[in-house]
Amino acid sequence: MLEFSQTIRERRTIRRFNATPVAQELLVDLLDKAASLYEAEGTPRWRCIYAGTPESRQRLVESMIAKMKESKLGKLIPVKMIDFFTRQITDIPAHLIFIAEPAANRRQSDENYAAVCSVMQNFQLLGWERGLGMLWDTDPMLQSESFLAEIGLREGERFAGILHTGYFDKAPRSRRRTPAKQKWTTIGGGGGADGAQFDNVRIPERSILEMLNDAVWAPNDGLREPWRFIYVTGGEAAGKLRVLNRDSSLASLLIVAKEEADPHKQEEDYAAVCCLIQNFQLLAKSKPWHVRRTVPEWIYDRELCKPFGIRPQERIVAVMELGGDAQSSESAPAAPLLVNISHL
Repeated sequence: MLEFSQTIRERRTIRRFNATPVAQELLVDLLDKAASLYEAEGTPRWRCIYAGTPESRQRLVESMIAKMKESKLGKLIPVKMIDFFTRQITDIPAHLIFIAEPAANRRQSDENYAAVCSVMQNFQLLGWERGLGMLWDTDPMLQSESFLAEIGLREGERFAGILHTGYFDKAPRSRRRTPAKQKWTTIGGGGGADGAQFDNVRIPERSILEMLNDAVWAPNDGLREPWRFIYVTGGEAAGKLRVLNRDSSLASLLIVAKEEADPHKQEEDYAAVCCLIQNFQLLAKSKPWHVRRTVPEWIYDRELCKPFGIRPQERIVAVMELGGDAQSSESAPAAPLLVNISHL
């Protein structure tokens, strides 16, 4: 089994790759496994486009630099720099483009986007175990009409990013992450040092915080940390949450994202929080208690979010229900997430 805690902490963004080819069969296998590790309600829809041949990599990079070359700034960029960037992209052995498919409403759109971001995180972790490094690229300068046309982005779809993928010779040094305790709030009491108890399984607060200290090693540009955590167990606020969730047997961990004014950063930060949540679920697999990710309708209602201290520039990304293994056995198993992969 993948040692999730160690891999989550050790994984790094890789920007320099060597020339070793990456087998397409390996990438497809890792993508299948990455999808199988994602657990959530519903049936989120997403797709992936693979660019691994010299011809497809050339088409991809030409579409990526179209906006750069056409801009006022781009016309001042020396041809040598454009050529350098082109070689840099075409020399990377493989590129996987991830897209969340359209949805009928915002909640389902977020579910689709969360699913594809979570699969991307799983794919990075599984790849790291096999010696593969990746760069998650969402640079808005590269999102030209030419690029979006090349990948066939349809109306209502959300571009989640490109994973530039290859083997590497050296990983960057580790950098610090803020301990989860500094972004932690408890509402309602009843948790304390010993935590809450469900079906004779006690969940210590410190165990949740320890898992979060690993989970926060989620990818995000510039190591931004746009998240905080609200632990709800017991008390009036927790009672209101249980009414909303129609389940009186669980404590809940609200995963909250700060919303940037810039739409691109906002989407990047939302993706990072989704990856953190996925890390948390992976880490929970080794624990004698159950974690279930939910995206209830009420989190989209500002008035219903107020009792939990959600600020104007914040939103709840997911509600993590925590309980004993009895809850796990009573819950319907999540349907396998189907992999939809095409070639550029």
